[in-house]
Amino acid sequence: MTERVIAVVTAGLTTPSSSRLLADQLAAAVQDELSGRGIESRIELIEVRDHAHDLTNNLLTGFPTASLRTVLDTVTAADALIVVSPTFSASYSGLFKMFFDVLDDQALAGKPVLLAATGGTERHSLVLEFALRPLFAYLKAAPVSTAVYAASTDWGPNAAKLRTRIAQAATDLVAALHHEKPIPTDPYDNPTPFEDLLNS
Repeated sequence: MTERVIAVVTAGLTTPSSSRLLADQLAAAVQDELSGRGIESRIELIEVRDHAHDLTNNLLTGFPTASLRTVLDTVTAADALIVVSPTFSASYSGLFKMFFDVLDDQALAGKPVLLAATGGTERHSLVLEFALRPLFAYLKAAPVSTAVYAASTDWGPNAAKLRTRIAQAATDLVAALHHEKPIPTDPYDNPTPFEDLLNS
């Protein structure tokens, strides 16, 4: 079977960043899901911060540099996309938006996309639904139903809950990649350990 290429676009501003950490975990979960089906895959990671100057010049001149064109072509050619943005002012970051502003308006048409975001507090989790999902619907992409938001607290004692969401999102993306109807999960199939409940 043909190798599947998953492009991962992460817009964290620092190195390391929580957005990159979440992107890596999502990519690993998708690869595990594909591997479980006997499908080979390749991850193409794109750190938007590495292309910030080229993106600005592209917006000003209307033309990408050779290196930025390679990155944009990678996203266009990928079988599926994972996108992760930090949350700024209750929305995706300007750098994240800039990247998708310079893509051809048909580049993501019909492409399965896993949406994800990070932030300091759980209060911003709706950024996935009122900011990211409309953006990718406008770009004619096909966002999967399960999106993943990780607040600062999700990296501590509540990491098990985050891993569950990541696994479900990966399952949804791979199902979309193969035009399958997602199978709803039963929360009682994988209950939260009692010690995690005590720490939450």
